[in-house]
Amino acid sequence: MKSKLLKLLALFLTIGVVAAACGSDSDGDDAAPATTAAAPATTAQVEVVADGSLLDTVQARGTLNCGVSGSAVAFSETQADGSVTGIDADFCRAVAAAVIGDAGAVNFVALTASERFTAVQTGDVDVLMRNTTWTQSRDSSVGMDFGPTTYYDGQQLMARVSDGFSGSSQVADIDGSVVCTNVGTTTEKNIAEAALLAGADITLLGFETSDEVYETFIAGGCDITTTDGSALVGRKAKQQPADQEWVIFPATPISKEPLGPTYGQNDSAWADAVNWTVYAMIIMDEYGVTSANVDATCAEAEAEVARLCGGEGELQTGMGLAADAFHQVIRQVGSYGEVYDRNLNPVGLYREGSANAGWLDGGLIYSPPAR
Repeated sequence: MKSKLLKLLALFLTIGVVAAACGSDSDGDDAAPATTAAAPATTAQVEVVADGSLLDTVQARGTLNCGVSGSAVAFSETQADGSVTGIDADFCRAVAAAVIGDAGAVNFVALTASERFTAVQTGDVDVLMRNTTWTQSRDSSVGMDFGPTTYYDGQQLMARVSDGFSGSSQVADIDGSVVCTNVGTTTEKNIAEAALLAGADITLLGFETSDEVYETFIAGGCDITTTDGSALVGRKAKQQPADQEWVIFPATPISKEPLGPTYGQNDSAWADAVNWTVYAMIIMDEYGVTSANVDATCAEAEAEVARLCGGEGELQTGMGLAADAFHQVIRQVGSYGEVYDRNLNPVGLYREGSANAGWLDGGLIYSPPAR
């Protein structure tokens, strides 16, 4: 643990950064927005919203406005060429494939944690795929509705081994530490409550963007950084300096963080379209259907898979989608397992043995039946 003198020095050095973060008018997250915000709706689009569902509006517009972080490693990262990669980005593409028929018809809008819900409420984005935790307050007073959980996460902490921390460290061990995190998140409240319950006296520094958090942590401006465990794993894999060794703890997360699509309340047609896009990806994964074999599988499919492919008994047209909507999702984007493995395995996040394994393998990823 650093000496009291070094800690005070670190606090002094970071005061300017904190002030800038708290007073910043920037509307970007840790990276520049992937695209500009969506253009104002036309009169025709406004009439569609007034008379029907957001589903009608998105289809009439021909583009899905999808809110993402833009800087969440392996979840949504804006690349140098302006493209957005990650599992959240792929779920945006999946919804576009289902609703519009084109996985490429996505306008990615990078949002900070404090901007995200306002963007839904004002109609700037149609859906959030932005590592957003489903909570009671957000599901009620904030005015959000939540789709299926696409990633079961939990909050952990990350520190330097050189400061005396290890994988067996507990929250009580952070007593006297300076902790960096993002403002306007469940993370901020969780660590404050956990420290209180553990009897740990901490100094909490809040930043608007994650890049500011990790820049301060790397520079020694704080002893601990905390957020969802998946984000810590990604940042450790990508940003750990050669002269530092970071460790994530405690082994059991301090919170439950179910992450998934988030959208405005009381629009069941839009909710059904988003939710069943995810469910279709889960079901197809259970049957071993992938982007590589979906065409051949759908040509000979029976029962549940046949219905999802758009064959006899299909239910998609009754939802306002094309009969082959979910066939296109798998063909253009992939099944749940595909998008998971493609994006999260490279940073060391595997489904096996985790809550994100399928229910048949002891996990929590589960879908209602397609019938």
